Amino acid sequence: MKCSTPEWHQRLTSTNDILIERVRGGEPLPDGFVLAAHEQTAGRGRLGRRWVARPGCSLTFSVLLRGPVVFPTTASLPMATALGVATALEALGIDVQTKWPNDLLVCQRKICGILAERCAREAVVVGVGLNVNMRADEAAEIHQPATSIAIEKGETYDVREALGFLLPHIETWIARWRARGFAGLKEAWTQRCAYVGASVRVRDGRQERTGILQGFGPAGQLLLREEDGRHREVWVGDLSADASENT
Repeated sequence: MKCSTPEWHQRLTSTNDILIERVRGGEPLPDGFVLAAHEQTAGRGRLGRRWVARPGCSLTFSVLLRGPVVFPTTASLPMATALGVATALEALGIDVQTKWPNDLLVCQRKICGILAERCAREAVVVGVGLNVNMRADEAAEIHQPATSIAIEKGETYDVREALGFLLPHIETWIARWRARGFAGLKEAWTQRCAYVGASVRVRDGRQERTGILQGFGPAGQLLLREEDGRHREVWVGDLSADASENT
């Protein structure tokens, strides 16, 4: 996949929502089309969470992938995208961890979130929200620990230039994913992933499971060893460290 020159907008509700609408409306957008916004007013993360970006603060964009959308192969697409963002941040000197299934952390603080959504039988949209110029006081107001490139590096960045720097890294990892699925990502993902071998908690709606994160299955599903010794595959959920282990 080769990403197109990004189509930038000053303000959009959600780059994912707008791109999905355009694809479903029959617009002949190519594989690798990129839609980006300086300001996003109704962005969405996983589990319905909001992601609002003020102008110049966050990098918010979505990439269109054309081709068969087949589960469980697509389950690891956000992980491929996360690895692309991770390698770009590492090139800036920022030490990054991935967090299953689609987040990036710096010292346990979230810097990036990713959301993949099917929009047609042979099309999927991957949205990325990366904290670029968020200030420390803004990060302190968020419901979960957060950080940004500016906080970590002590300087601000142009979001357009940041996207140009990011896209080649994302292209590389999506190419690996397209060639081999999660098998092409597993080693790199596991090496970077937070909580591997640790006691974790996974919430999916009202359901909650705890156990040891043993690793990842052939499609990127989380492998959990529960307290009773049973092994379980987990495909969706909100992962966190099991705080009860430290009390």
